[in-house]
Amino acid sequence: MTIVVTGATGHLGRLAVEHLLARGVPASGIVAAGRNPEKLAALAELGVGTAVIDFTDPASLDAAFDGADSVVLVSGSDVGRRAAQHANAIDAAVRAGVTHLVYTSAPKATDTALILAPEHKATEEAIAASGLPATILRNGWYHENYAQAAAQAAGTGVYLASTGEGRVASAARSDYAEAIAAVLTSEGHIGSVYELSGDTAWSGEDFAAAATEAFGREVVFQSVTPEEHFAVLTGAGLDEGTAGFVVALDGNIRDGLLGETSGELSALIGHPTLPLVDYLRSTK
Repeated sequence: MTIVVTGATGHLGRLAVEHLLARGVPASGIVAAGRNPEKLAALAELGVGTAVIDFTDPASLDAAFDGADSVVLVSGSDVGRRAAQHANAIDAAVRAGVTHLVYTSAPKATDTALILAPEHKATEEAIAASGLPATILRNGWYHENYAQAAAQAAGTGVYLASTGEGRVASAARSDYAEAIAAVLTSEGHIGSVYELSGDTAWSGEDFAAAATEAFGREVVFQSVTPEEHFAVLTGAGLDEGTAGFVVALDGNIRDGLLGETSGELSALIGHPTLPLVDYLRSTK
């Protein structure tokens, strides 16, 4: 069996490679594919094969997927262009005769107002139209999305957000990566769509309490309006487009779009997801 992991030079893809190895997949059966040759060279030290790919270059995808049984399509980072790029990868997987495609999507991608969902919805539809045997992993929010917020909380004693009373069922990136390895090393997952999230949904007040425990100093939650949040972000030097995107995501959280705890992630990986406080401790 040969498994190709795209996005392997990114955080999630590399962790997926490591979890596949930890679950007993031979290094010779894994191809780490990505855009960065230097990072691929570091992955090669694990004994896995490597391939330089570009989602805009179908020939590179054909070369990487040649002989592959399974392909992990880690969603790209080029927001706004991902649907077309993912379609190129799906087409290449069809040409290669891949028998299992695993795609990392977004929560309820086909039926949600989540600002990040449209490209994932288009990709899921393209996978369905392709006829490829597939597993869809709809990844919820990552603890790591709060690395900067954690640093600010540790330094200032304040966690500021416009999420209101909304909750986030986040989990560690490693937990989501382990789910990829789980569906590729056990039976019965083809045709399934998994809604993945952390075991616990936390509020802004909960984040502040966890940060207080993790950092050994009092952290308070400062709840602001979307307008106030936008002003704070642009005042700190963030461009208006990025600031608007961050505020929109907090609005999605406020509306409850990232707060569901399905239990499917911990069931797949066979253990509880990493608690937020433990992630925060790791950032010190």
